[in-house]
Amino acid sequence: MIHIVFQAADVDVLKAAIELDEALRGEVVQVADDLAVGPLADIFGDGAEQRRDWWRQLLEYSPYMASLNTVDDPKLAGQLVERLQENSEEKLWIWMGQNAHDVCGYYWLISQLKEFYGRVHVLYLNNLPFINEKGSIFYPSALHEIQPSEFLKAKKLERLVTLSELEIDPDEWKRICTENAGVRILEGGKKIAGKEISYFDSDILSAVTGEAQKLHKILQFIFSKLKLKTGDVFVVWRLRELAASGRIEITGDWSKGWKEIEIRKAGTAVPLEESE
Repeated sequence: MIHIVFQAADVDVLKAAIELDEALRGEVVQVADDLAVGPLADIFGDGAEQRRDWWRQLLEYSPYMASLNTVDDPKLAGQLVERLQENSEEKLWIWMGQNAHDVCGYYWLISQLKEFYGRVHVLYLNNLPFINEKGSIFYPSALHEIQPSEFLKAKKLERLVTLSELEIDPDEWKRICTENAGVRILEGGKKIAGKEISYFDSDILSAVTGEAQKLHKILQFIFSKLKLKTGDVFVVWRLRELAASGRIEITGDWSKGWKEIEIRKAGTAVPLEESE
């Protein structure tokens, strides 16, 4: 059994769950690309390199730049196909949280698994309640929000990807790629809708004040208070684009990393408090 997840934080929590349940025993691998943002045109052809160039632009000065040379999702997909072809007993379990990142990753992967009906399973945490660390009921949008012990409940969602899905879902992925929107959001179920690249800008701008703030504080506000469902690299790139258009001001040396960066609304000059 090979478990597929789409976010780095999901890997460790699923491995912890496997330690609690022998029935889940298997390898955990991650499809790394966040396919909910960025160009997708001709993704299985020349578009793959164009997408890589786009990510190279976003990852510049980020803490994750080295990952560009270590992540190779097309190679991973090819290896999965080879393993399924070589071992008729091998099966895949694809885990999805209720978010565009995971669902887009699912569509990308399933479009390459059409020949393996009966061996590809999906576990989609769609509107399923769980218990958090405080004992309260909540509805997670990502796998890593769930306690490892709660995966014993989650595994009950496991089902085969149907023959119909193996026919229809690759067509849906083709539609998404042809649309080639800048941002993709989840509207419910597995319905992905394309939006303009500036889709999150108003929320991002709401975190920027007239007082200069460290970048890490802005990111903390965006993801804890606004609970923006996209990645930090994409948000930082949008901040850079907003600065380029004159809507915000950024000071600091990008070459020294994110920790050196301060941001405020354009046209203001309130200094960063020494305590920060």
